[in-house]
Amino acid sequence: MKVVILAGGYGTRLGEETSIKPKPMVEIGGKPILWHIMKIYSHYGFNEFVICLGYKGYVIKEYFANYFLHQSDVTFDLQKQSFDVHNNFSEPWKVTLVDTGIDTMTGGRIRRIKDYVDDTFMLTYGDGVGDINIDELLNMHKKHNKCVTMSSTQPEGRFGSIEFEEDGKIKQFIEKPKGDGSWINIGFFVVNKEIFYYLPEDDGLIFERQPLEHLAADGELYTYHHNGFWRCMDSLNDKNKLEKLWKENPLWKVWE
Repeated sequence: MKVVILAGGYGTRLGEETSIKPKPMVEIGGKPILWHIMKIYSHYGFNEFVICLGYKGYVIKEYFANYFLHQSDVTFDLQKQSFDVHNNFSEPWKVTLVDTGIDTMTGGRIRRIKDYVDDTFMLTYGDGVGDINIDELLNMHKKHNKCVTMSSTQPEGRFGSIEFEEDGKIKQFIEKPKGDGSWINIGFFVVNKEIFYYLPEDDGLIFERQPLEHLAADGELYTYHHNGFWRCMDSLNDKNKLEKLWKENPLWKVWE
C-alpha cells in the first residue's frame, strides 16, 4: 500500500525558512520534517511513497537524488573525480515524486496522482507528525469498509482552565487542557480509490471542503480518534517547539 504525501504548499507562515525551501524540507533535528513523517510510516512497514510536489519541488527531488550523500560520510578525490561513500545506510523506500502544480490545491494534487496509486492508499500532509498507530488506523478502515478514514484529535487549548466555587476558591487548575470538545482533522488518512469520483478535474479544488463534505453526506467518511501526540509545523513557533521536543522527548519517534 502506497503513502501519498501532500508537499506542495508555500508555507508562508514559516518566514525565511520557506523562502529557500518548501515547508516539508524544513528541518527538525537536522532532518526534514518530511523524513520524520516517512519514518513513522516505514516503522509500520509502509515503504512506498508518492510525494505531491509544488512550490520549490526541485529541492525535494535533489534531496532524494543525493540521499546517500546526506546520510553518509564521503571522501571526494578531486584529482580522480571520484568519491567513496563510508557507512552507507539507505532506507528501504521507493519514492515517486510527482509535479502537481505550483498553485494547485489539495484536491487537485490528489487527483493528479491517480495513476500512481492502487485500490487503497494512505494520505497525509507534509507538515504534521504524531505517534499515530497506523496499524489501528488501517484496521478501523477495513472494518467499516467505506471510502475514507480521517484521523482526528482534540487540540490543546490555548489557555489554562479554571474550575472554581462561588466564593472564588479554585477547585482545579489545568494548564492548556484539551480543547472545547471538538475534534480536528490531522491528516493520516486511509483512502479507497473511489475517492477519485469525488475529485473533478479542478486545480482549485480543496480536498477538505467539497470532497470531504460530500463524502460525509454520503456516509463514506469515518474518523479514527487519536488520543496521543500530534503537532503541525505551521509557524516558526511550532518548529521551535518540535526542535525542543526532538532534543528532550520526541513523542512522535515511534521507530528505533
